[in-house]
Amino acid sequence: MKVIHTTKELKEYVHQCKKDGKSIGLVTTMGALHEGHASLIQAARKENDFVITSVFVNPTQFGPNEDYEAYPRTLEADAKVAEAAGADLLFAPSPAEMYPHKDMTWVEVTGPITKVLCGRTRPIHFRGVATVCTKFFNLTECDRAYYGLKDAQQTQVLQRMVEDLFMNVELRLMPIVREADGLAKSSRNVYLSKEERTAALVLSRSLSHAKEAFEAGERSKVKLIDQVTKEIESEPMSDIDYVEMYGMPGLPEVGETIEGQVLLALAVRFGKTRLIDNVILG
Repeated sequence: MKVIHTTKELKEYVHQCKKDGKSIGLVTTMGALHEGHASLIQAARKENDFVITSVFVNPTQFGPNEDYEAYPRTLEADAKVAEAAGADLLFAPSPAEMYPHKDMTWVEVTGPITKVLCGRTRPIHFRGVATVCTKFFNLTECDRAYYGLKDAQQTQVLQRMVEDLFMNVELRLMPIVREADGLAKSSRNVYLSKEERTAALVLSRSLSHAKEAFEAGERSKVKLIDQVTKEIESEPMSDIDYVEMYGMPGLPEVGETIEGQVLLALAVRFGKTRLIDNVILG
């Protein structure tokens, strides 16, 4: 596996791939790679001739009081994970390489889809995500890009962007990868103390119980949200940001009685660490 750091080098590899008629799969990451990222790279490996993984802690998706400076940067370890999972090329640019001008060009998905869930408390987040992913899609000319459903809102925002801008990339949305005890794998899990890590298991547990209730016939949006909220609140170390439900795809509002497919999503803090998780019902 090659590790490169400049857009010039990346374009040269992509040009050769296209010249040879190879399909390209892309996995964009912010590093601190774990089994969840590896599963995306493995999926890309199965479906493409050439697999590119990016490692870039994107400054434009962090708010002023968020953890950009503290975010883990482990490129050497990331390269080993990416190579073992089947990546052909690791692209690890600097912020200056990805944002060459002080006055930036932005890609922004507007409307309710970016204003609910994480978008409510992180107003610039999805503009940063959409902008950097557009850059990666353009640079790699990828045929397919792979994203995990743990970041469910992000997947819906990117789907909207790809549709609205007629981008020639297929988004492949993959299942959440969890620890053996149910905790969704996340680069932020390393911030949790042992006690917080144990307390955080209430997230997957409460979503699992909600799924059981749904499968048993419960169709009340309010009752399912209340059930999850109360179960999380029973854990003293939890501090709920939101527990909400929206339609899939596109995150439209859901009526009192659930019809079709919905996303039940949550964000909860344990100490200073904010974790997200979700389950798709229906």
